[in-house]
Amino acid sequence: MSNYNAVLARNTENAPKGIGPYSQTVAFSHYNNLSAQLPIDPKSGKLVAGGAKEQAEQCFKNIKAIVDSIDHVMSDIVRITVFVKNIKDIDAVDEVYKTFFPGYVPTRTNVAVAALPMDALVQIEALVSNGEGTIPNAPQAGDLIKLTNNTANAPTCPLSTQAVAFSHYNNLSAQLPIDPKSGRVVAGGVKEQAGQCLKNIKAILESIDVPFDDIVKINIFLKNLSDIEAVNEVYTTFFPDSGIARAVAYVPARTIVPASALPMGALVQIEAVVSHGDGTPPQAVEDRHGLIIEANNTGNAPKSSLYTQTVAFSHYNHISAQLPLNPKTGEMVAGGVKEQAGQCLKNLKAIVESVDHVMDDVVKVNIFLKNIADINAVDEVYTTFFPSRVPARRTVGVSALPKDALVQIDAVVSNAEGTPPKA
Repeated sequence: MSNYNAVLARNTENAPKGIGPYSQTVAFSHYNNLSAQLPIDPKSGKLVAGGAKEQAEQCFKNIKAIVDSIDHVMSDIVRITVFVKNIKDIDAVDEVYKTFFPGYVPTRTNVAVAALPMDALVQIEALVSNGEGTIPNAPQAGDLIKLTNNTANAPTCPLSTQAVAFSHYNNLSAQLPIDPKSGRVVAGGVKEQAGQCLKNIKAILESIDVPFDDIVKINIFLKNLSDIEAVNEVYTTFFPDSGIARAVAYVPARTIVPASALPMGALVQIEAVVSHGDGTPPQAVEDRHGLIIEANNTGNAPKSSLYTQTVAFSHYNHISAQLPLNPKTGEMVAGGVKEQAGQCLKNLKAIVESVDHVMDDVVKVNIFLKNIADINAVDEVYTTFFPSRVPARRTVGVSALPKDALVQIDAVVSNAEGTPPKA
């Protein structure tokens, strides 16, 4: 009997087959990573008729079918990410959302993007808790408890929970630049808004006694990509946060996502994934306390002072979004989207190998495309890196990418050995 977690990819006929080389859900340790679901009728393989409401309902039906197929329930979902073509469609999505989450609500992120596969209006992604774990024939910790938290010191919403912890991770709802006292977007420009987003994240973490430097991954959604330098000015005043982190220059892994629109007309929205060293009951203290965040950079992939290439905690590695940059020159590779996708994946592979892992350890891939029609060209390259076609996946079209790239790719990687406790 193995003492190591196993990557467990599964598919059901009750949900649509992937329109690309990926699995519907990939479980590892205490989480199930679901591929983003399009509003596809699994019987016909086509988009359902109707508008955003009907499409949202089909997305949730597909998620529920996958969740049911692995003997879980919708209340096991810890995070929902809603992608829409038109930000005004969020209200229609909400009507449907309430019927699938009548009581408990997970953490949530809403964002409008330039395009979605199959010209869909809605695409929805879920992260699901996995209490039984994935050590073969040996439940890891039994029925772990999901811990939810809200604080009045950050904006509250009846349709999302600010933070949901399960096992060794806290997943936070994306924070808008809302003043929690007034409930309105703060005055000023993108710098003031970025500062408020980060203040809200900090308030949530303080409410659960978690330090800011326990963040392992940051996702920044930007209305105008040209605002990134202004956001970075504010960002560097929050990271690193502690003397210990400053001593080692620790910053989380990071992805920048250009949005066509954000809720409440915001210019920026920030989402965080947070390590949770004390775990959730009934994990024994000796198995959970004081796990170390392992941050790593390699010269074989592009570096930046604003992010760490990969940050491991417990049984997952979180990799920063990779652009098609040659790590030796720092320049964009020559060629079109196939060459650029190949370079992104080479960079990803170099990072994965630098922490003694292999590409088969990847459980989730997120692809951001300047032109959604390029997905077939990307898949030609993608399948050479993932011949088993296992990882779960999300693909969205964006209006622009850093350095005018055509494609950007990030990933979540399994970490069977875990990270050690403090000496």
